[in-house]
Amino acid sequence: MNISSCVVRCNPEDLEAVKKRVEESGVCDIHIVDEKGYIIVTIEGEGIEEEINKLKTLQFLDGVLSAEMVYSYSEDELDALREDLEIQEPVPEILEREDVRAEDIVYHGDLKKKYI
Repeated sequence: MNISSCVVRCNPEDLEAVKKRVEESGVCDIHIVDEKGYIIVTIEGEGIEEEINKLKTLQFLDGVLSAEMVYSYSEDELDALREDLEIQEPVPEILEREDVRAEDIVYHGDLKKKYI
């Protein structure tokens, strides 16, 4: 499941009409409406393709000047990161050695590829 936040922009004088069209579109949930013509929404989808289709629906609503995705979250990405963390060593071996003094360790951007 993916969830993304989007900003829908319209002319302030069209705000109520555009808000109604966004609500009736059924592709998102409205969270914030600003009198300057901004509507903050979230869209959900099984994948990015579904989210993009919903975003396009918003972009083509009458009165919408722009609709842009601001933040996206994907469960698949999170699961992949968790799996990657699980297979990594929790602490590089060199940091657990008693015979290595802290002042002798030189950091080169990656402690796993550390050279003394």
